[in-house]
Amino acid sequence: MASATTGTANNFLEKYGDRTITCTPYALSKLGVEKNKCFFKIEEYSILCIPFQFGFKRSLFLATITPRELIFFQKYVNTIIGLSISFVPPNRSPAKFLLRCTLNSLGQMKGRENVGLFVADFKTNPEELIILLGGFLETQDRLQVQYEEYGSMLIKMTSPVAKQLGYNLESVISEPGKETRKIQILSLTSKSIEHMEAEGTPVRLPGTPVTYEVIFKKARLFLTGTVASADILPQGPVRTVSNLTYSPELVEIIDDYWYTIRNPVKIAK
Repeated sequence: MASATTGTANNFLEKYGDRTITCTPYALSKLGVEKNKCFFKIEEYSILCIPFQFGFKRSLFLATITPRELIFFQKYVNTIIGLSISFVPPNRSPAKFLLRCTLNSLGQMKGRENVGLFVADFKTNPEELIILLGGFLETQDRLQVQYEEYGSMLIKMTSPVAKQLGYNLESVISEPGKETRKIQILSLTSKSIEHMEAEGTPVRLPGTPVTYEVIFKKARLFLTGTVASADILPQGPVRTVSNLTYSPELVEIIDDYWYTIRNPVKIAK
């Protein structure tokens, strides 16, 4: 009889077997990758590397390697090599994997002279690793759904609300080629942000690309988007509304907020 672990791993493979995970800082943090404990073992050589893209059958890694070393290690392409990688996922037990891989290809990272791109095909993929990667993808699918759901649920940024969100009222906006400016956030959804700036601030045109740096207790977020509208309020300050691109970190924070609103903690008398 197959174990529950085997069943879960098989379900993830069936659902996500062809998906890959781009290893952004957010993804590496959520997966709990220990960057100083990931390395290839090629005969007597150990090469420290970092994940660039995870897959269930094939993964890509980056490593600092000179052009001369790159030429030397080319001879190991299509041979069996070892990969040691450790994870300390949030709220889960640490895991370390020693994997046998085929070095599918090795080349220079475009635009980075001393960085090599290793493409490794797994000979086998442990169930625990499949569940770790599959669980991450399942969470990302849920966050994408919540991104759409919370896109129409406006949060007015009052002081009590900011406290619940863990927002410390520090934010700036920037656009290409211009200095950053402090802003006051008026309202927020997973898809939009409304903010106010001081009197005399230039009014941005719709479509202008912008980046927001918003500091929460949990994380410092960099949110990208484009201006939807801007106008000057009667008192003089400039109000701007921007459409935001998908940010899993922001969706998580907003989800926690709405969960707290729906499920307030009852204090015993």
